[in-house]
Amino acid sequence: MSCIRDTYTSDPAHGGPEGRTSVNEVAVARTSWTKTLDRTQWRSLLAANLGWLFDGFETYALILTAGVVLRQLDPSAPAGQVSFLTGATIAVTLLGWGFGGILGGVFADYFGRRRALLTSMVLYAAFTGLTAVSWSWTSFLVLRFITGFALGSEWGTGTSLVAETWPDHARAKAAGFMQCGLGLGFFIASACWYFIAPLGPGSWRYMFLIGVLPALFALWLRRKVPESEQWTGANRQRKQLRARAESELTAHEKSYTRLTLRQIMVDPKLRKLTILGSLMSLVTTLGWWGISTWVPSYVASRAAASGHSAVSWASWAGMIYNAGAIAGYVGFGFLADKIGRKPAVLLYFGLSLVLTPVLFLWTHSLGLIVVVLVINGFFTLGQYTWMPVWLPEFYPTHLRATGAAFVFNAARFVAFLGPLTSGAIISRFGGYGVAATAVGLIYILGLVVAPFCPETRGQQLPE
Repeated sequence: MSCIRDTYTSDPAHGGPEGRTSVNEVAVARTSWTKTLDRTQWRSLLAANLGWLFDGFETYALILTAGVVLRQLDPSAPAGQVSFLTGATIAVTLLGWGFGGILGGVFADYFGRRRALLTSMVLYAAFTGLTAVSWSWTSFLVLRFITGFALGSEWGTGTSLVAETWPDHARAKAAGFMQCGLGLGFFIASACWYFIAPLGPGSWRYMFLIGVLPALFALWLRRKVPESEQWTGANRQRKQLRARAESELTAHEKSYTRLTLRQIMVDPKLRKLTILGSLMSLVTTLGWWGISTWVPSYVASRAAASGHSAVSWASWAGMIYNAGAIAGYVGFGFLADKIGRKPAVLLYFGLSLVLTPVLFLWTHSLGLIVVVLVINGFFTLGQYTWMPVWLPEFYPTHLRATGAAFVFNAARFVAFLGPLTSGAIISRFGGYGVAATAVGLIYILGLVVAPFCPETRGQQLPE
């Protein structure tokens, strides 16, 4: 690591498990936060960022094209059911993502961050490419589930890799830059669809073919990105402890020999953090998938009512919304280092609650929608950064990828109901405002739960 940790103060607002902060780290944090970084740390960040960028592209490509895909693969579907079937398609992807993400986190704790990221990249590239040759809605759903399964493991692995390679004073900022890869992927997908959509009924297939590109990135990842030293040390300790008799191990040592997924549940402290984190993850995940996935469709409907091109405005809406989101991702990282993890989370949850009805109920002119989209994207999608910032600070190294991945992905087993619920409400009432506002009440849960989580700003990662 780039920071020296040998002299400590007793500042209770910072520090490790006992409130200790390195004097050297405080001095570094007061100067330029970039001066102590090396190429290895930047490469780790780039690998995690690009992995998440490809995930973002794939995810938003589905959101943009789902309606077109359904009309081509299942032309007999009634027009009124398109919104519901779109929600079902997104829900299936979320379920695959949830299963793959949790198992991917376990894989990363046992076999390494780099290997898990590489495996996920290759599988994702293969199955998103196969999605392009879907011949029916059923085949499309199956391939979406498998693609989601491959996508799932990238986030927990990348988050752990960045957290373990970056110094304490810059870790939140790095998490923000990593997370903004999702917004960049969304933005690129919107831009691509703007040019690809006019190519005809089969244009959606080209969008998924672009998803094969991560296979090329995997070659660079294998050669240039080193393994996390913290994971290497923890894995060595796990192997040594497994060679000893269980009766000789202390309670702490046994945590290395148990299945990681079991350990985060049997340890009382980790179980509490996992439950709290999962509830907040549900808020962020259900809020976004149940609300913001309808942004392109909502803007397209407003554009059509004003006599403009619905397809063009759907693409523009995605780009505008995600421009705000990218700023929100990065901004959260800097804000979390400035005012703390907890205040930053509460700010983002609170403004997301307010901005949902502002966008979907009270904003109708296209000019004003553009402004609100930027602000809304900053908070509703930008809030995702709390997870790569906060979750790695909840778990020790040998459990970090499992814990972070579980919290991030388990919410999808409930959040998949968001698109289904929203789609059903839209189909029944014929508008987006009521559906978005109803689902948006989930942010109240986040405002209630977040205060119970520990503040970890400036602390060293638990070992």
